[in-house]
Amino acid sequence: MNIKIRINGDERTIAKGLTVAELLDVLKVRRQTAIVEHNRNILDRNSYEKTIVIEGDEFELVRFVGGG
Repeated sequence: MNIKIRINGDERTIAKGLTVAELLDVLKVRRQTAIVEHNRNILDRNSYEKTIVIEGDEFELVRFVGGG
């Protein structure tokens, strides 16, 4: 079964039951370089494994990139 969520303003369909950590893996986003806003609250990295993504959730993902 799938659910619909929003990521950076875009609607996405994902598998039901994923954690935020698994969502980042699916999106190929490194957890160490990402800040996750979940329903307008910044998530602590320690909660990525515990937070289950549900229908209608909204995420903003910010990634740090190196450069010079």
